[in-house]
Formats: sequence, structure tokens, C-alpha cells
Amino acid sequence: MNDKELNLQDALQIAKAAEQKAAALYADAAQKTGNPLARELFNKLAEFEHHHYDKLIDLEESLREEGAFINYESRQMELSTSGEVKSIEEPDRKSAMAIITMAIDIEEDAETRYAELAERTSDPNGRSMFEQLAEEEHDHYLILNDAYWSLNDRGVWEVPE
Repeated sequence: MNDKELNLQDALQIAKAAEQKAAALYADAAQKTGNPLARELFNKLAEFEHHHYDKLIDLEESLREEGAFINYESRQMELSTSGEVKSIEEPDRKSAMAIITMAIDIEEDAETRYAELAERTSDPNGRSMFEQLAEEEHDHYLILNDAYWSLNDRGVWEVPE
């Protein structure tokens, strides 16, 4: 095994752990929020992070067994509803702002990690997969960033149609 493969394996372990951490954060946030729109968003984000984790497992297996990257198909996150999520503090629970702030950091770190992996990967399927993962994490970042500023500026989080 050469140094590049070792670095890729290490990076995949870190990425898997980060995806699990993000999924747990979103699942916890979904349980803690009283607003159905916020709950749906956090549940969808948790599902997305589980999907990323599963695909990283598939990639590891393919690299180990076949020495090849997998073909990754990008996904879009779709919410079934639109509306407003009011920022309210609930006793003994994290505020929506605190959860969103942590989530923004997680998504930004994930985007950076996948973009760096894409740059270091010469295999076209590998580069494409990491670029698509970075793009999906960036989309999550944008959704959460919009939520943060909407809640901060107007006290409501508008979920777009």
C-alpha cells in the first residue's frame, strides 16, 4: 500500500466519522424541535448524512475488493412543505440558532474535506464522487446559512417552496 492509498483510507475514516456525527446532530435536533418544518428539514439532513456514510462504506469496499472507485450519483434534498419556522426557545433544549450554527460548521468542514479529496484524486470516478459530495454539503450549508440569517434578522426561518 502506498502513501496516497493510506492517506485516502485515513481520509475515508475521518469522513465516515464526520458523517455519523452530523447524522446524530440532525436526528437529535429533529427530536428537540417542536416545529414540524424544522423537524422535516433536520430529518432530511440526517437521512442525507446516512446516505453519504453508506456510500463511503461502498467506496471502501470497492477500493479494497476491486481497487476501483464507485460511480456516485448526486442527490437533491427536497422538502415536502414550505412555510415559516419561528425561533422560540424551549426550556432545557438547544435553540434553533445554536443547532444551526453547529450544523453550518459541520457542513462547511465536510465540503472542504471532500473538495480536498477531489483535488488529490486522479481517478475520474473518484474525483466526480468527491466533487458531488462537496457540492451536496455546500447545498446543505447554503440552506442552513439562509436559515441562520433569516432567524437572526427577522426572527423567522422561511423554508422555500
